[in-house]
Amino acid sequence: KWNHADIVIDGDVAAQQGIRYNIFQLNQTYTGQDERLNIGPKGFTGEKYGGSTYWDTEAYLIQFYLSTSDTQVARNLLIYRYKHLQKAIENAQKLGFTGGAALYPMVTMNGEECHNEWEITFEEIHRNGAIAFAIFNYIRYTGDKAYLAEYGLEVLIAISRFWAQRVNFSEDKQKFVMLGVTGPNEYENNVNNNWYTLKMAQWTMKYTAESIAWLKQTDANAWSKIAVKTEFNETDDLKKWNHISENMYFPFDEKRGVFLQQDGFLDKELKPVNAIPEGQRPIHKNWSWDRILRSCYIKQADVLQGLYFFEEQFDTATIKRNYDFYEPLTVHESSLSACIHSIIAARLGDERRSYEFYLSASRLDLDDYNSDSDEGLHITSMGGTWMSIVQGFGGMRIKNGGLSFCPFIPEKWDSFSFKINYREHLLKIEINRKTVVIHNDSLHSLDLELFDKKHTIGQGQKIEVSMNCDRN
Repeated sequence: KWNHADIVIDGDVAAQQGIRYNIFQLNQTYTGQDERLNIGPKGFTGEKYGGSTYWDTEAYLIQFYLSTSDTQVARNLLIYRYKHLQKAIENAQKLGFTGGAALYPMVTMNGEECHNEWEITFEEIHRNGAIAFAIFNYIRYTGDKAYLAEYGLEVLIAISRFWAQRVNFSEDKQKFVMLGVTGPNEYENNVNNNWYTLKMAQWTMKYTAESIAWLKQTDANAWSKIAVKTEFNETDDLKKWNHISENMYFPFDEKRGVFLQQDGFLDKELKPVNAIPEGQRPIHKNWSWDRILRSCYIKQADVLQGLYFFEEQFDTATIKRNYDFYEPLTVHESSLSACIHSIIAARLGDERRSYEFYLSASRLDLDDYNSDSDEGLHITSMGGTWMSIVQGFGGMRIKNGGLSFCPFIPEKWDSFSFKINYREHLLKIEINRKTVVIHNDSLHSLDLELFDKKHTIGQGQKIEVSMNCDRN
């Protein structure tokens, strides 16, 4: 496990200790040998959350297991949700949804909703989108499109049916809207038209339609079986999804050129976090919930979470405008916050902030930053910390159907290296101040991009190029 998952950092003992502690806990927590099991946000390290499964698995943890373990490990995380599909349909039925629409639970052991707060169970429905995105992310990374026919497409259809019923048409806007939701920012409840939730809904319906078209073309018999099993109807489902997707409302501020977290966000008093008086942070321990909910302050990435997932759909200028607007309003009082901000900061060339966010995430429990590690460690953040190095500093992406890297090295480091498994290839990536070296320790050659230039690495071979990445 260490031979495949270790990250080596030279020149920064605190950063090295942080990531190794995180990797150790991730491998202690989940082996992937049993698809009936999943990952709790505290793993086995504490009783908070009771070992239940959250959306954290699909949004923050699956990438670590995809890249450092056998493909079956991440596949089993997805199969876990497939096995709970009928329960997700029952959860949706309890709320009045019909026709096989599925709402996966916010918190669960066996597929039933285990959370006891209505504003979470009924409103924080973006978790459905994370589960759909994980299917896409798994297939994009592994190339295992067979998963669609075996398991994935049934889940996507059920989730898309939920989204299609959860929106309603606004005569005023002449668009489809989504009312009464809670986005990833849990310092806002019961808002209308949360941008991130709308984006996840639109994308899911589009991706489901694309997946159906692909399976129809490549395996008509497999699609026919799924269509019968799900009672699929072209008009009620596919045409409806396409119509909604093309006519979805998204709140946007023309003046600033940013996506609005939700309707009415600009009605708030927009003061940066550094305007909060000394001694009043964290605000969730010092302010009333009434005050928090009326404030502009953001617990964790919300709009920025969507820009992280769908980065390829937006140019650098758009990402930067939104980052520059929302990050100063973010109090980072969720353990899920620092990692996403670190990756986006790296994407924008803000190397100092990217490193600061990484260090905060990697040592969250070692240094007990939030004075809550006695309740259990932050396993989700640990997965995000790994992403901060590999996707942030390493600049790893799936682009143009293949693997791509655009790395930089933090100022305090002399060098760093990591390994990934990618489609039966074991790669070692070494980065120092002068060069990037990628070793292909497998029996097959691999095409990839490094600094946007195509390279082919033969079996047992390596490439070495100079550091010259322009992240803008």
